[in-house]
Amino acid sequence: MDSVRSDTAPVPQALKILVAGGFGAGKTTLVGAVSEIAPLRTEEVLTTAGVGTDDTTGVATKTTTTVAMDFGRITINPSLVLYLFGTPGQNRFWFLWDELATGALGAVVLADTRRLADSFAAIDYFEQRNTPFVIAVNCFDNDQRYTVEQVREALDVDGHVPVLLTDARDRMSVKNVLITLVEHVLTMVRSSVPA
Repeated sequence: MDSVRSDTAPVPQALKILVAGGFGAGKTTLVGAVSEIAPLRTEEVLTTAGVGTDDTTGVATKTTTTVAMDFGRITINPSLVLYLFGTPGQNRFWFLWDELATGALGAVVLADTRRLADSFAAIDYFEQRNTPFVIAVNCFDNDQRYTVEQVREALDVDGHVPVLLTDARDRMSVKNVLITLVEHVLTMVRSSVPA
């Protein structure tokens, strides 16, 4: 008599989270800091072909850019896995965002106070699609820091959208951002508040 194995592990529930923001905000760094696997990166060297197209104001020392996506994974428990997808930050790669956003639970908008206006595109994108998001202000070394209230006012986001300070290089700081996002999504689902 043939027997069926009953000890196979169940397929985990997958949750997809986007990490978006402007060019040079730290999205690749954030995904790498928290991923349990070596992250998939589609980084390419900035070349003279981007001169006049890519605005490097405030990030003049940046030498690479994401041309498709970053990908990382976090296993919460055997039945729940978070997949992180970092979007490209440059305007010329925004056509990829719709594909990356399909099925996403929510998003982290990573803001760089040196180039805060670069956050507006991501905020508008998620607001228009009713995708829950949080704003994480990446606090770089020796950079002028603003209060959460100052950033909220500058970005003109609704009071129910969490805004928090983070360090994209620090695993625990990034985990706090992701926990805040998941809590925000749950709160919105329970209260049926539009994103």
